[in-house]
Amino acid sequence: MPDLSIRPARPEDDGELALLDRATWSTLHAVMPPPEPPYPPFFDERHGPDQYLVAESGATVLGYIRLVHPTPLASNAHVLSIQGFAVAEEARGRGVGRALVRAAVDRARDRGARRLTLRVLGHNAPARALYASEGFAVEGVLPGEFHIDGAYVDDVCMGRAL
Repeated sequence: MPDLSIRPARPEDDGELALLDRATWSTLHAVMPPPEPPYPPFFDERHGPDQYLVAESGATVLGYIRLVHPTPLASNAHVLSIQGFAVAEEARGRGVGRALVRAAVDRARDRGARRLTLRVLGHNAPARALYASEGFAVEGVLPGEFHIDGAYVDDVCMGRAL
């Protein structure tokens, strides 16, 4: 995508990111029920703009990725985790997700991380293929960890060194 840019999120992105998050909700990746009104703000005390990178083309937000420490432990401070990732339907298959993952890898390195981890549902083949193509390996599987749409779904833990 020629005019794609990745930038840190800003507080004023709250509304657009909330809309994107609701529009992209799917049992392919969500373990929570679909959001219902009244909708909370996208950013809150646990999810600040500083945790997000935003993909945009011109003034149109196409996706986001969230990068956080998986635990508050000092012994785990060298690890960052992708804990939120969405790409607008109309932008899928155009390199937006790959650009966000690569930007997250770069951001993690810039922040001094030595490892980057994530969790993905076992039935989410497109996401798993993207992560594998970007150097993430399956490091563990929690079989049947979630019950979604009447089926038990594995929780797949993936990671990579930086």
